[in-house]
Formats: sequence, C-alpha cells, structure tokens
Amino acid sequence: MRCRLSVLFFIICIQVFSQSQTCPANINFATGDLTHWFAYTGNNMDGHGAEAIIQVYDSTTSAPGGTIGNKIITEYRLPSYNGIQVITSNGTDRFGFFPMIPTINGYAYNYSILLGSTAITRGNGSPGSGGGYYRGVSYNIRVPPGPATEPYTMTYAYAMVLENGSHISNYQPIISATLRTPAGVILCASPSYYLPTFNNVDISGRGATLDSAVAKANGFSVSPTRSPNADPDPGGGFLQDVWTKNWTEVTFDLSPYRGQDVSLTFEADNCIPGGHFAYAYIAIRNSCAGLQISGDSLVCFNTIVTYSVPALAGATYNWIVPNTWTLASGTNSNIIQVKPIAAGGILSVREKNSCADLTDTIQIKTLPGPKGGNIDGSTTVCEGENNSVLNLLNYSGTIFNWMSSTDSVNWSIIPDVSSQFLAENISSKTLYKVVVGKGTVCPPDTSSVATIAVDLKSIGGFINPTNAILCAGQDAGETLSLLGNNGIILDWQYSTDGLNWLDFVPVDNTTINVVKGITSSMQFRSIDKNGVCPADTSSVASITFNPIEYPKATTTPADTTICYGTMALLNANIEIGTSYTWNPASNGAGAISNTPFNFVKQVSPDSSVNYVLSILNNGCPNPLLDTFQIKVLPAVIVNAGNDTSVVVGEPLQFDATSSDPGPDNFIWTPSTELNDPSIYDPLAVYTANDNVIKYLVKAVTPVGCSGVGSITVKVFKTKPDIFVPNFIIGVLQNL
Repeated sequence: MRCRLSVLFFIICIQVFSQSQTCPANINFATGDLTHWFAYTGNNMDGHGAEAIIQVYDSTTSAPGGTIGNKIITEYRLPSYNGIQVITSNGTDRFGFFPMIPTINGYAYNYSILLGSTAITRGNGSPGSGGGYYRGVSYNIRVPPGPATEPYTMTYAYAMVLENGSHISNYQPIISATLRTPAGVILCASPSYYLPTFNNVDISGRGATLDSAVAKANGFSVSPTRSPNADPDPGGGFLQDVWTKNWTEVTFDLSPYRGQDVSLTFEADNCIPGGHFAYAYIAIRNSCAGLQISGDSLVCFNTIVTYSVPALAGATYNWIVPNTWTLASGTNSNIIQVKPIAAGGILSVREKNSCADLTDTIQIKTLPGPKGGNIDGSTTVCEGENNSVLNLLNYSGTIFNWMSSTDSVNWSIIPDVSSQFLAENISSKTLYKVVVGKGTVCPPDTSSVATIAVDLKSIGGFINPTNAILCAGQDAGETLSLLGNNGIILDWQYSTDGLNWLDFVPVDNTTINVVKGITSSMQFRSIDKNGVCPADTSSVASITFNPIEYPKATTTPADTTICYGTMALLNANIEIGTSYTWNPASNGAGAISNTPFNFVKQVSPDSSVNYVLSILNNGCPNPLLDTFQIKVLPAVIVNAGNDTSVVVGEPLQFDATSSDPGPDNFIWTPSTELNDPSIYDPLAVYTANDNVIKYLVKAVTPVGCSGVGSITVKVFKTKPDIFVPNFIIGVLQNL
C-alpha cells in the first residue's frame, strides 16, 4: 500500500495487494509492527491539521523511515520517547489502571498500539518548543467488492489518558478517530475526546476551569497518579490533574462502500501550547464479516446467561430468543441476560444506527457443569491509593460472586457478578477468586486464585550530613549516611550543577557512601525504590571542594596499654599543617612554623583515655584528627597482712594477696628467715639475733604490672610478760 498526504489532511492510499472478505492485512497489528499502516509525527504549534504533520512514515518503506517492520516510532525530534508503539504483551496503564490490551464483553484482543506519550515540549529547549507533540496512524481500507447487503464491519476499541492543561477547549490535549469515505467523514464512527473547559481565559492563557461534569459524563475519571511533569506555576509541585477513559468499543459497517477506498485514522495530540500530554491505546478486532455475538454457546440450562455485541453509538437493539427461553433483561441493549432450556436454541440480534444495520445469530447448546476459569490480573501494587483490574477468563457459566481473603483460610463474599473486578486501595496482600455456577442443577465451580500483593511506598530518606567541605588530598573523605529510607537503593547519583545527575558506576546500593578524591564541588543523592512503587529521591548533600591542602601526619602508636602509674610516649611527624591542639586540652597546643615537625609527648593517665591530636592547615577548615587510645590497667593492690609479733623459734606463716586475678609472681624483701621469698605464702622461723623486720612484698602480674605491700614483724626473745602499771598496784594496796 502506498500512501501520501493530501492538502485536505486526508490520508490517500493506493492498495497494491488483494483482499478478500477477510480483514485487511495486519489491521489488528498481529504482525507485531506497523506494516501496511501509514504513520506521522509532528508539532501542532500552528494548530491541529495537516500543517502539524512534519515527519511521515510511508507504508511502502521499511523501518526506520517507513512502517514495514517498524514497531516503534519516536516523538518528533525527541528520540528518548516513543510516540507510536505496538503492544504485544499485556500490562497495566499507570494512570488508568486498565489493561493495555483489553478484553471487552468476552472478546479478548491480542494486540494494541500506544499512540502518544507523557512527553511535553515545555522547557526542554528542543526544536519545536511552543507546540505539542503530534502523532497519528492511518490505514487505507479497500472494501472488497460485493453486494451492499453483505456486512463488512470494522470494530475498534480505545482507552485514553489526557492531562488537563486548563486551556480553552480547542487547545486542550485531544484524542480522535476519523473514518473518511468518498462521501466524507462518517461522524458516528469518528469520535474525538478532550477535557472540556468553560473557556474562561483568553486563547493563549492558562487557568480555565474544567467542566468536570461533562468530562465524567463522557466516561472520564481523575487518576490518583500524579503527572510526571512539573507544574509551571511557581511552587506548584507536580500536577495530579490527569484524567482517564477506560476501554470503549466502536463498530461500523462499510458495506455501503463496496469496491471503494476508505481510511481509518487515529491521532493523539498534546495541547497546542505544548505543556500537557495526551496518549491513547487502540485495539482492532480481526473480524470484518459482520456482527458477532459474544457469549457462551454451551451453557447449563435453567441458568441466567449473558450475551452481548459491540455497541453502536445511538443504536437500537432487537434480540430474538427461542420461544421457550426467558429474556431476563436488556431487551433494547447491547447486553442481555437469558435463561435457556435444556433443548438449546438460536439467539439472534439486530443493532442499527446511522452507521450500520447489523445482525448475528448464535446456536446455543445446553449442558451441565460450569467452569470457574482463571483470573487474570495478579499483580503487586503500591500502598495508598491504588487499584487493579482483575478479569475472569475462560469461564463458562454465571458468576455468583467474587471472594477475597487476606490469609487464604477465611474468605469474604464480594457481591459482584461481573467478569471484571476493580480492587481499590488494597492495604495488605489479598487473594481473590470467583464462584461460577449454572443454577441449582450445576454445582458451582471456583476459579483460580489471583493475588494482589502490596509494597510499602518508596521513601528516599535524607542524607547526613547535608553540607560538608573536602580539602585537597583529604583521603579520609566525608562519610554520607542515608537515613529514614524505605526500599532498595537503586544507586547513588552525583551532580556538579544540581540539574544533571549521573549514576555511580559501578552501582552503589549501600546506605553509606564515602566521598573522597573530588577536585570540584559536587552534590550527592540516592534513588530508593520499594517493589512496584515509584522510586523516590533522597535529600541532597552538598560537598564543597577547598583547594587548600589537607593536613598530613604520621603518628605512633595507634593505641597502647600501660600499667597504672607508668607513662606512654605519643609520637607525631607532621608533614603538612600550621597548628595543632590536643584533647583533653590540658595536653597543650602549638603553632607549626616549619614542616616536617616532630614531637614526642609523655603522658601518664590514671585511667584509660583517648588523646586526640588535631592538626590544622591554615585555609582548610577540616582538622586532621588522630586518636591515641591509651588503656590503663587497674592498679595492683597487694596486701601482705597485718603487722604482728612472734617469739624466737615460733614459726610464722605469711599469706600475701593481690587484686589482680593472676597468676602473679611474688618477691619478698628482705628474705630474712623466709623459706622461699618467691612465693605468696613463705614460712619464717626467727632466732635470737632477729629483732624487728619490715618486709616488702611485690606482686608482678602476667603483663608486667606490679604493686607492693608491707608487713612488720617484731621478734621477742622470751614469752611476753603481763605488765601491770604502778598506779594500778597502788590502788590495789589501798583496798
């Protein structure tokens, strides 16, 4: 297919391949790319229309210049963002929480495209600023020849996300679909959506009031997820004014245009000023032969069964059911509920509007036994405001109810009978299952279990210290500590201007970061992410580089142990520095006139203490701190015993003790009359030559510390007499 752009903004394509009654090749993106589609990007600075299209991607050219084999087309002159991309595996939109590839009324789409992105031109300084990103895709449909009475249908579904720019309505972000035929645009198949305002500002202004009532009536709801783009108003933070519209289907009949070319165009345009985004998901059915009724063809009789067809805008619906069946609800709706009998039967429907007059029939057989199916949508969400869509797939029968549990043992009934359930604001891990049945005859069946796990919000935390200074050659660096964070540290980042941040290479995911060796002032932060929650950034720590050299010195010893009452020598060789001080301050301070500067300090503390030497180099505010750890062992207290008296020839047993746990060595001096002066309990026997002897006993610990005790021994030549004072004798004589 070859395509060109006409001056009337109409994609004119010439079909070069044959096409039968089946759908056009790759109309549903089944090849996983944009082959056979025409695409374009641009900038709407001058308004919506053909003049906004700048870059085109012809359907006859291979990627990257054309669409053949092309899966992704980037935004105009913004290669970091995808403006058009084919979605082949399902996911969940972060704003609308709907699936990227939908299942609607039982019909499961397999592919979709994402048209647009959250990219904006405001403030990025790139070419095209002052206008929004503009992107679209178009397919020329050669309607096969044949009778106009034979339907040739196209059914597409769309979901969208629009950021409220608070402009006049015509300048708001917009999503549109256009079905153009030789007779002109088919309006009932060509919706366009934007967030309407009351137009209470001038054409170039902001601040228009959103008509939220109309927006909600059109199926939009505000997203709990904030915009990734900063509010241009000072102090505005990040906008939360993002609105979403869930999947909606549109069907139209092209049989009136047999043998003719029509074009189907989808477009997503940012606001005309360029500061607010728009994007949409588009999915197309690969069935063009007419209307298709969605619903089970095998059901359990005497149960309520639901059938549906894709909706037509402003259509009337006429369902015909077998006479013996009961139509429960939905007589003039695209969705009905019926109660079949055991014999089965044929169900038919006709839907009609200005775009189409379509009919379909389905042969239904009845049988016992429901099928619980499986729930699609197990996921992990972030705590707080969240919602997840759960879809029951591959089931047969009627949904009785959903059930939930937080422990897989106790289950609570959820009175919801739809195949899609929106789990909102889940605060803890929750399990879901569905009970499916087919009346009282068929026993109910239970679906597989879906799990929604919950991650706590990411908290970037704060870095301590907030500000620091590093001097030239300060090898010890500055230790930055991350506190109060929650989640996994993805990496630390650094910046020289506070605007452009670079990741650490290799990745550093620790809570402690030592900064050293810098040659210019820098800023540091960390990125923290917990599970599926958005990453959060810590506070910023600023480190200023000072070109003055950091002090340099070598000291010995690093730490030492001394005995009580002894001294230690502290040695320092200062290579760079202008002054020094000690802590405790009583150990002095001094200026350094020349380097190297050497000194030895003698200390004799009574108890264990750290002596901190602080060296400054004039101009660098950071001192070099070196700590001498002095451990003082406890004093050794020796007890030799109480002073005593003995008689010549009477043995005396000594018993010295030490406060040290030992084993200690003991030395007695003098050794007079001692049988062994090197033990703690020597034995002494005195002679008439002995008089008064004072012994000193020294206890030496295993590490070399010592203490001394003393005892005095008085030696008597005879046994002691009992002496009575004269005044007592006189008293006795007078009695």
